Amino acid sequence: MGKSILIVDDAAFMRMMIKDILSKNGYNVVGEAENGLKAIEKYQELKPDLVIMDITMPELDGIQAVKKIKENDSSASIIMCSAMGQQAMVIESIQSGAKDFIVKPFQADRVLEAVKKVVG
Repeated sequence: MGKSILIVDDAAFMRMMIKDILSKNGYNVVGEAENGLKAIEKYQELKPDLVIMDITMPELDGIQAVKKIKENDSSASIIMCSAMGQQAMVIESIQSGAKDFIVKPFQADRVLEAVKKVVG
């Protein structure tokens, strides 16, 4: 089975899109979360090889969630995703420990390229 991936996005259709791209390419989507708090819980429970995390979410945003996940597991692999034009957030998320960044709207090949780069 392919690498295990946790998808975190407050929009269900975005999670579905990412899951679809990954599943079709042999990756195993082991869980989904709709906010940063749930992402931290799911990460600890599932220990996925990779997290794909939206930045802008209710309750706890992606950057805060990345910091918390990295505190608990410094080897965590996280790819951030966000809408166009959030350059400052991109920089902050990379500084917080994200390994790569995908811009919405997603291109399937860009998602796969980022995933391959981070988890092989």
